[in-house]
Amino acid sequence: MKKTLFTLALLLTSLAMSAQKYALLDMEYILKNIPAYERANEQLAQVSKKWQAEVEAVNTEASTLYKNYQNEVVFLSQEQKKSRQEAIMNKERQAADLKKKYFGPEGELFKKREALMTPIQDEIYNTVKEIAELRGYSMVIDRSADNGIIYGSPRVDISNEVLQKLGYQ
Repeated sequence: MKKTLFTLALLLTSLAMSAQKYALLDMEYILKNIPAYERANEQLAQVSKKWQAEVEAVNTEASTLYKNYQNEVVFLSQEQKKSRQEAIMNKERQAADLKKKYFGPEGELFKKREALMTPIQDEIYNTVKEIAELRGYSMVIDRSADNGIIYGSPRVDISNEVLQKLGYQ
């Protein structure tokens, strides 16, 4: 009895799975063909480079303070040593805070990326959803993100259709 129920459940599951329609898309391909995405990436790279230079400048200042301290330590009084050490630690803390402010999990780079990329991603998502609902797809799988897809028929790849609907060739 249990074997019969198991076989029946397996058969019903396979029938349900085969009745579903699915499509593939290549998100990397789509994003490479959207000029706004490329411009956003360039803008993020420029801002990131600028902020990284700012952090490195503060780190260099801290390093210079430390080297000067090392060279002059034998000539300094206890108060001067303590004062210099605090200045070095403050500069290092300033660099760490700046790095966290720009590159931390909720930092400026994250916010900037979100502001630039979210509208593009939302537009793609809405277009994919529209195509999926129109064609009756139960699932749309991103072939660029999933290494588990060994082969996907070009007939079920909707990447070019998404680009066309977004107004790109």
